[in-house]
Formats: sequence, structure tokens, C-alpha cells
Amino acid sequence: MSHVPHELAEEFPDQTDKLHDLKVNNAHFAKLADEYHHVNREIHRIESGIEATSDTYMTDLRKKRMVLKDEISTMLSGA
Repeated sequence: MSHVPHELAEEFPDQTDKLHDLKVNNAHFAKLADEYHHVNREIHRIESGIEATSDTYMTDLRKKRMVLKDEISTMLSGA
């Protein structure tokens, strides 16, 4: 299996403890993290050629990942 880029621990390497704590203790954060993981994996499958899609859908996925990452970052900053 190939490396999936943009995983949360890779995006926030200095905040892995906060990531874990929030996933365990904050249901909203856990849902955001799960959604980010799902979207990120879908992007990776498309970029790897495993799945095909339209350019518009791919752009929408990347925007969604960016919005989720921003929200996660905000929550990490406040934790």
C-alpha cells in the first residue's frame, strides 16, 4: 500500500497529542477528523488512478478537504 499524503498527523506534526486527545474527548472533532480522513483517502485513490472522476468533482473534494483542515486547525488552536 502506498503512502497517503496529507494525513492529519502529517499536516500537524507538532500537535499529534492534541489530535489524539480531541479525537477521544470531542465528538464533533472526531467526526471532522473522520470526514477529513474519508475525503483525503478518496482524493488519494483518484490521484493514484484507482478511481476515475471529473475535474469538477476532484476540485470540490480538494476544497472540502481544505475547509475541514481549516476547521480542524481552528479547533487545535483553541485546545
